[in-house]
Amino acid sequence: MADAAGLLGGAAIATPDFVLSLRERVGHELLWMPGVTALVLDRERTSVLAVRRADDGAWTPVTGIIDPGEEPARAAVREVAEEAGIRCTALRLIDVRTLPPITYRNGDQAQYLDVCFLCEADGESEPYPADGENTEARWFPIEAAPPMNARFTEQLRWALEDRSEARFRR
Repeated sequence: MADAAGLLGGAAIATPDFVLSLRERVGHELLWMPGVTALVLDRERTSVLAVRRADDGAWTPVTGIIDPGEEPARAAVREVAEEAGIRCTALRLIDVRTLPPITYRNGDQAQYLDVCFLCEADGESEPYPADGENTEARWFPIEAAPPMNARFTEQLRWALEDRSEARFRR
């Protein structure tokens, strides 16, 4: 991976090499990107992992881009390890949705397919901002989760319902 300021709005965020290569060819044109959201709960289901993004300061679950050929559940587990230093297991699919197109500050355009997984932490280790994409990483009591956007709040609510089926738009 390389550091690039463009992909995620100007912050020094690790951008996958395949995205940098694509950008060399297509410039700022819209890229369709597969991504993951990992909602990580502790084993007791009393705490949720959240990270504070370095680019905009927002609290979010761990998110990331799926590498070419990578299984989405493995991408979620990898992103949690890379961003928060936590080992986890992906338990089930929660939600699949297409996010609205976005234009980053440098003019790059992207649209993401978000594949959201419920994950369970494998141990009692403390999270930390492991790769520079976040300034904080920590556990929050579920009833006192940090303020998050509507999508993440909805996905967390669905994760806590413990239903077996995933949600998707028809």
